[in-house]
This record gives sequence, structure tokens and C-alpha cells, in this order.
Amino acid sequence: MGTKEKIHDQYEDRRVPSLDDPMNYLNRELGLLKFHRRVLFEALNPNNPLLERIRFLAIVGSVLDEFFMVRVGGLTMGLVPKKDRFYFEDKSPQIQLQEIRKKAYKIIQDAQDCFLNVLKPQLEDEGIKIHHYEDLSKSEKARVDAYYKEVIFPILTPLAFDPGHPFPYISNLSYNLAILVKDPANIRHFARLKVPGSISHFLPVHKTAYDTSPRAKRARKHAYVWASEVIVANLADLFPGLEVIEAHPFHVVRNAEIELQGLEVMDMLEVMEESVRRRRFGAVVRLLVSTDMPDYVLRILVENLKVDPQFIYSYDKPIILRHLNQIYQADRADLKYKRFTPVLPEAFKFGHDKTPEEFFKVIKRQNIMLHHPYESFDPVVDFLHNAAIDPNVLAIKQTLYRVGRNSPVVRALLQARRDYGKQVAVLVELQARFDEESNIEWAKLLEQEGVHVTYGLMGLKTHSKVALVVRKEGEHIRRYVHMATGNYNHITAQLYEDIGLFTSDEDIGADATDLFNYLTGYSAKQDYRKLMVAPLQLREKFYKLVCKEMAYHKKHGDGRIILKMNSLVDADMIRLLYCASQAGVQIDLIVRGICSLRPGVEGLSDNIRVVSVLGRFLEHSRIYYFHHHGKEVIYMGSADLMPRNLNQRVEVLFPVEDSKMVRHLRDSVLEIYLQANIKAWHMQSDGSYLRAEHPDGSDLIDVQDWFLDHY
Repeated sequence: MGTKEKIHDQYEDRRVPSLDDPMNYLNRELGLLKFHRRVLFEALNPNNPLLERIRFLAIVGSVLDEFFMVRVGGLTMGLVPKKDRFYFEDKSPQIQLQEIRKKAYKIIQDAQDCFLNVLKPQLEDEGIKIHHYEDLSKSEKARVDAYYKEVIFPILTPLAFDPGHPFPYISNLSYNLAILVKDPANIRHFARLKVPGSISHFLPVHKTAYDTSPRAKRARKHAYVWASEVIVANLADLFPGLEVIEAHPFHVVRNAEIELQGLEVMDMLEVMEESVRRRRFGAVVRLLVSTDMPDYVLRILVENLKVDPQFIYSYDKPIILRHLNQIYQADRADLKYKRFTPVLPEAFKFGHDKTPEEFFKVIKRQNIMLHHPYESFDPVVDFLHNAAIDPNVLAIKQTLYRVGRNSPVVRALLQARRDYGKQVAVLVELQARFDEESNIEWAKLLEQEGVHVTYGLMGLKTHSKVALVVRKEGEHIRRYVHMATGNYNHITAQLYEDIGLFTSDEDIGADATDLFNYLTGYSAKQDYRKLMVAPLQLREKFYKLVCKEMAYHKKHGDGRIILKMNSLVDADMIRLLYCASQAGVQIDLIVRGICSLRPGVEGLSDNIRVVSVLGRFLEHSRIYYFHHHGKEVIYMGSADLMPRNLNQRVEVLFPVEDSKMVRHLRDSVLEIYLQANIKAWHMQSDGSYLRAEHPDGSDLIDVQDWFLDHY
């Protein structure tokens, strides 16, 4: 009998809510929509700077697009119910799609109302105006028309649809116009026009916008017009000799879920390149149209795009919310969050004149923790740069999941190989969703420079964040390791809340070596000295930590668990936490996004509370704390408690063993999250969320502002 079966047999009482009742496990997809609703609240929140509220609306649009591409797309691929499948809340894929339509439809409607009725008028009060083309003055129309003729018109490509022209391909996330024209013989024709993604969807109106002189920049006014309206107003130029009858915008989202399971893969790079290409032709999972689109035009789109009616979303003057990020770019610092400069930890405040020898001595002397974005990401880049130029460094090994464009991390790895002849081995995860193309390019470039590049294990994504430097020191070899909860991406390190750790611990160094052998070779090693590695033993070790906390509580009555993560979805982990709650352990969960556990249910989860924090930065760190009657244990790393993290990814959780760091994480990180009463939401047993209360006289704690002040 396994560990989890023993726990369940010991603690499950048939007189209390059943651990096997699917109603005790909240649906993942609907939980994700609740998260989107909380993001939308930040756009409505008048306490946020105005342009930041616009940014939150753009985020709502972006995450909803991804939700349809991935989550709805995935559901459509699994519409055949499986009799033995455990469906959370007993909702089959068909039922989930029905409920998703209702809730997603309302979120999009509320987001559009937020922009048109709340934020747009406030932008105008602040001098940022978004005009309709018909409202422009004669001189303003002339100016934007001239820009259209010079810049936009040459790149437009109208595509006809008739017996001689097949229905044109409509690309994913494209913004299009469905156009009806009439020829001299009074015969109507249909054409599709894509609004190029290379142009701004909001064109500047004032002449200062087209003048790049310093004087004009100082005098620049922020007034825009919808680019699609400028195009529609000038459609006659595209159809000379024909009469333009009408034009209607539409937006397409396609299924972007890539399915590799079961494929025979000989060349992972080639397979991923082909998969990314095929993604462009996925089935349509959302067609966004205007309510004034005539039925005969809609019918052309639906029939040729093969759109299921449940995926048609119709609104009055629909807005592509993600495009609002262009408005956020306006040069108005007074309407944005106050800028800040990430600080350097004291250990690294030695300037840039230190030698690699001195840099590595700092890590050799003590473990060093970095809390981004409050603390600088520069030491991570410096770690790799010093490894590249240090003659005593023999090898560098690293996992790369999302690194972004123009990556200083990759430049350091290239420098190490190209300029200093170091042994460099890099695992590039080609299946990092929506970063596949970027990672493919990096992989090719690294290989061209002689870096040993691997793509991970078939059927598993490598999501762990680990960098290993092997250095010769005298007659001995010492390994230096950086591990983190976040990616090696210098851009997102300024936007995501994450924690990293530098160490020269011998056991962790040996574990890191074994991990890379597992990733790049044929190692069958299952046991690690200190690291918890998925899918090998992370789940079992985590079970043992919870079980041990229950045993301590039974003996001493002081059981306490605090878990911070992005999402909690794994059914077995939820059962385990229910068991711990039934045993009396006090459990605090800080879950940013989806939480499928029901807190506060009598007899099931009385001792569990769940808080979600949303703010300026994306909460991304995973911290797992166990009190163990004062023998505190903390692990951090890349893994959420989701089936994909525990079963289908290579993940690493690493221990925090320094007592000062443990106290800092407990008292100055986790407890601050639990005290937060601004930007914090408390989950109810029915799965809904209520904003945290702050009674009169209580301290107001915005956790992210608190960190900005205290770091």
C-alpha cells in the first residue's frame, strides 16, 4: 500500500464529506476564468494609476486569448467523455464549454464596457483622446489619410472569395475586415482584408506625432484614431471601379494546443518547427464579430471557417483588448506606477571591478537569495559572465525555458563557448508554449557556436530553472549552482515576482550534476541528496513532508503548512491537504490563479484558508513551508501542484537550509502575504472570492508595495 493510500485510510471518515466526491474539487477552467475576473477588477480599481488600468485590460485580453487557444482548444480535443475519468465538479467537457461560454462572454462584455464607459472618458480628461474617424476635423482626416496612403496602403492585400479564388486563410489572432463590394454589373463580391499586425491599431492624430524633432516631442499631444476605421474610410483605393457597400471587423482565435504524445519523434527540433507551423491552422475556437454584421456575411465566415455556433461571440463595436497595450505605451509617467530601481543584495555590492575569483568567493562563503523584481537580476547575468571569462571554470550547464529576445543570459553562454572555449551544455525547452519559435532560434544559434544543445526528454517538458558552473580550485573541483522559481529572462525578471538562490553546497552541486546527466544522457538515477525532482520523486517526497507534519501535529498540536504557488489543481495533492486539515493541521494557501480545493468546508477543510494576491507584478514564486514542530522546512522551485508539473515535466524544488533565510521567508515574505488586505482576495468554500477587509484603524498592507519599501 502506497503512502497516499495509508494517509487516506487513516484520516478519511465516512461521516464527513467524501474525499472522492467530485463536487469537492473545483473545475480548473472555471477557476481560471475567476482569475481573469480578478484581473479585470484591477482595471476597474480607481486606486490604480489610469494607464495601469488600461494595461490590466490589455492583460485581460491577452490571457483570455490564451485561454481560448489552450484551454478551450484542449477541451474540444477531448469531447468524447471517458467513463472512468474523474471530472472535477462532475463537469464533462461539453458542460464545461457551455459554462465557459456564459462566463467568458460576460467577462469580455464587462471589459469592453470598462474601457468605453469608464476608462476612455477618464483618458480624455487627462488629455489622451481616442477618436472615431468620422469625428476628426478636416485637417486631421487629411493628415491620417496621408499617413495611410504612404505607410498602410502599400502593405494591404485584399483577398477575393469567388469561384476563382478559394476562401482565404485567416490567421490566428488576426484582426480582419469582411468587405462587400459591387461591380458595374451590380454583382456583389466578398473580400477579406487583414489589418496588418505590423502597424499600430491606434494611429496618432496630431502633426507633432509625425515630427521627430525634440521640440515636437515636448509638444506632443496624445490623440489617436482607430486604424481600422481609417482603413475602412479609404477602402475605395483598394477596389477601384467598384462600389464598397459595407465592411465589418472580425477577429479569429484558433486552437493552439500542440499534441505530441504518441508521435514517433526522430528529430525534436524538426517536429517542433512543424508543430508551430501546424498550430496556425488549428480549428477556430472563438470568432469575435460585431452585432451589426448581417447574417449573410456572418454565414460566409461561419461556413468557411467551420465555426461551431457556441464559439461565436457577438458584441456592439467589439474591441480587441490586447491592442490597448499600445495606449499604455503613451509617454505619461504621471499616469503609471512610480518607477523603481531593483536593489543589489549587500553581498554583491562590490562594483564591476571584482575578478571572477572574488565573485565566486562570495557564493562560496554563503548562500545568497535574490527576490525579484525587488532585487536585481544582474547578479544572475554576472554569474554566467564571470563563469565565461574565468580560466578556472571548466564547464557551464543550464536549463532554458523562456529566455526572450536579445537575452544577456544566452549571450554569456555564447561568449563562454565562442571566446573562451568552455564546455557549455544547454537544455533548451522547445515546448515552452508560445516561446517555441524564439527557443528554436536560440537552439540553432547555440549549436552553430559549438554549444552542446539538447531538447529534453520525450513526453516531458523541462521546466526546472537551474544553472551549474564547474570550477577548478587548486586540486579540487567545486560546483556553483543557481536555482530559481522563475525563468532566465531579464525582461520578465522586472515584471514577475520570483526568488532565486546561489549556493556552492556540495550535495546540491552533486544533485545538479546528476540532474543534467538525467536530462542529457541515459541516467536512470531516481534518488537525489537534497533536490526534489519531478517526475521522479517530487510527488512522493511532498507526500512525506505533509505526512510528517500531521505526525508532528498529532504529538504536539502545532501543525502548520504554508504553500505559495501559481495554481493548485492536482487531485491527489488536494486530497492530501484535505486529510491534513481533517487531522487538525492549520494550512494557509497563497494561490495566485486556479485553486481547485474548497476551503472552509465543515469536516473537510475547516483548517484551510486560501488567499490570492494580484498587483503590479505577476506573483510567480513557489514556496512550500512546513513547521515540523520548530524544525522548519522550506522548499522553493519551479513546480506548482498540478498534474502537468508533477507528472509531465522535469521540475526541481530546492531546500532553503540557512536559518536566517528560513526566518526571512517565513516572517518577511509568507506572513506578509497572509496579512495583506489590499490587492488580496479570500476564497470562499463555493469557489468565489471576496476582497480582503481592512477594518478601521488596521494597518493597510499592499504586499508588493511593502516589499518595494522594505527592500
